[in-house]
Parts: sequence; structure tokens; C-alpha cells
Amino acid sequence: MRLNLCEIIEMPGSSIPFSCELDEERLGCPSIKRFVSAPSAQGQIRNSAGVLTLTGTIKAEMVCICDRCSADFQCEKLVPLEVKLAADLSDEDNPEIFALEGNWLDLSDVLETCFILSTETKFLCREDCAGLCPVCGKSLDLGPCGCKKEIDPRLAVLGQLLDKNN
Repeated sequence: MRLNLCEIIEMPGSSIPFSCELDEERLGCPSIKRFVSAPSAQGQIRNSAGVLTLTGTIKAEMVCICDRCSADFQCEKLVPLEVKLAADLSDEDNPEIFALEGNWLDLSDVLETCFILSTETKFLCREDCAGLCPVCGKSLDLGPCGCKKEIDPRLAVLGQLLDKNN
């Protein structure tokens, strides 16, 4: 979605509201199984003393896959937005400022970038998820499995000494 900002670029104190849905395909990652509803964003772009600032929120309801136990879980993500916009970038390496294309802003690109940058590196069904047993694959959240604890092969010789003493 492209927004024409010519109405507010030359008028300090003015603003333009926005509300849109984001493309689910462009926001996907391996840990997001699907979106319950299309991610949506709303907010405004305000000219404050010649500085354009985009503020608002992105809301997404997702079904994710836990990175520890592989269980599906539902989560809601709310991303607060406060982004500076500039007609020309003197500091192109600054990731916190987005460039305008003339008087136009590619709103979808800005919102998708903000969503992706705020996405967690690990999706967990809960903070204390125990994960899976590396031997049998049972979910340790459901309780301990019956697997015998493996002995470090570097210490196996010591285990043999203990067996001889018994």
C-alpha cells in the first residue's frame, strides 16, 4: 500500500491516519504455522515541526510451532510502532529511519519490516517448556520419560570401575 504524503509534508502539525491488512505470505517464517486472521495495522503519520513520524500498532493472531517441543500453540502479537520518515537519507545506514519515494511512502514495506524485526528468534509455547527427550522424543512437559540417562562416553571408564567395586 502506497500513501501520498504531499498533504502533510509542507504542513507542520498535520497528520494522515492509516489502517490496512498486511500480506501474510511476506510475514511468514518456519515457526509461524498460520495466521488466525490477517495481521492488521493502524495508526497515523504526523508532521511535527517538519519531522514525519509514523505511530501506531500492528496486531497479529498466529498459530505457532514451539521450537522446543514442536507443539502447536496460539499467540497474539502486538507491535507498537514509532518510525521516523525522511525525504532523503543523509545517514543511509540508520535502520530506524525509512526513506520516502518522492512524496510517497511504501507503507506495506515499512510495516512488514517493523513486524519482522520485532519477531522473536525462538517461539515457545510457554517460558518453562522442557522440550523433547533426545532419545525417545517424548514431550518432557507431560512428565519424565522412561529413558535411562546416557553416560558421557568420556566418563564410561569410570563407570566400569564403579561396577567392579559393587
